[in-house]
Amino acid sequence: MNNKDKKNVKILALFLPEIKECLKSKNFIELKGILGKIPIMDLVEGWHEFEKQEKILIFKLLSIKHAIELFESLRVEQQSFLLSNLEDANVSEILNEMASDERADLFKDLPERVYKKFLRLMRKNEAADVARLLTYEEGTAGAVMTTEFVELAKDMTARSAILKLQDTLKFDSGMDINSVYVTDAEHRLIGAVDLQGLIKAPADMPVKDFMSNIDHLKVYVETSDIAVAKTFKKYDLVNAPVIDSSGKLIGVITVDDIVDLIEKEATEDFEKIAAVLPFEKPYMEANFFKLVWKRSFWLIVLVVVESMSAFVLKFNNQAINNMVALTFFVPILIAMGGNAGTQSATMIIRSLAIGDLGVKDFFKVVLRESFLGIFIGVTVAVVGSLIVSFLEHDPLLSMAVGISMCANIILAATIGAALPIIFRRLKLDPALMSGPLIATCVDVFGLIIYFKVAGLILPS
Repeated sequence: MNNKDKKNVKILALFLPEIKECLKSKNFIELKGILGKIPIMDLVEGWHEFEKQEKILIFKLLSIKHAIELFESLRVEQQSFLLSNLEDANVSEILNEMASDERADLFKDLPERVYKKFLRLMRKNEAADVARLLTYEEGTAGAVMTTEFVELAKDMTARSAILKLQDTLKFDSGMDINSVYVTDAEHRLIGAVDLQGLIKAPADMPVKDFMSNIDHLKVYVETSDIAVAKTFKKYDLVNAPVIDSSGKLIGVITVDDIVDLIEKEATEDFEKIAAVLPFEKPYMEANFFKLVWKRSFWLIVLVVVESMSAFVLKFNNQAINNMVALTFFVPILIAMGGNAGTQSATMIIRSLAIGDLGVKDFFKVVLRESFLGIFIGVTVAVVGSLIVSFLEHDPLLSMAVGISMCANIILAATIGAALPIIFRRLKLDPALMSGPLIATCVDVFGLIIYFKVAGLILPS
């Protein structure tokens, strides 16, 4: 546990008994004061410590700013619980004041009946905004952007621009204004002004004289969220404007959206690489039988694929009967192939994810990994042959195992490099080409190679 985690635990441990006592005695005035001393994110971390009715009472005692901050940080299930147990007036206030992107994320998971009910409780503009955001395809810039931003006209003076910001933004607004965007009369994006530059500019200087060109930073609404993340990384951004096909400014993506996206993508990739279907809920909150299904699906697929190994062994039954020692080295042979394939696949999947490689690099990558496989295979095969010689004192068997191991590692490295790029070309997630799946495929081909080589070298 790091120092930050220890500090949070101490804060929660310090205030929790007082909060519980105030809830029990219904001393809400004192409780409200205590809650005001606790950072909201610490309260989020300790949210599981409270009973259902206690959560509702605590939420009602928070200021609207802190209530919204807490609500936006909770998981969807917890948000739905609160919305289902608060009065319509409270629900209306929460939904109207939420950040537009957070609100859209919430509505994606609501049943249609609840969705329609909540829309009726919202202001007309906010309801229309939710409906519009939900039309954007998942995995695009439109699906993660917020529609809360401030526009400036290029002919405005610096003083007028500052006054507009003051008039537009609420004192407790959570809107990000590190950069303010400049548009023309048709709301087409033409530039940006950073807040520091705006403050420093002479009061009567037109915005157009100190705005910056951001053509390289603007993001089209249909751009994939992964491509957006790469843009943030490349230019070290804290926010980026989103435009439609006509160049009209329609939203903004902030760095916290990108952090959430990266965390989600990384989690899904780890699950896929481990041959587990992605599951959105935390481990301890996941339904037991859904976990069974999520984890057994790929294992069933792998059983079917791996069963081909049994057919290979059965087909070579006569060779095994003639030389039982062949079977002694099957585990090490297929293990080395699987490990080599997983190494290659992991490196290529990561490079594809961060943009170091693309589909166009297919032949270069496959050729490079093949040559790597040759050198690695020869090195490992020499060690493997020495081990076989030590155990069996049979030079022909040693040679058969060594050659097979080398060929298997070359094949594994090539397959591990090729399949993720092929999956990317087919518009599939390269992480689906997981370690266990590649290892299983290599097992089958490795056994075929092993017995073919043994058949050529060993006496019948």
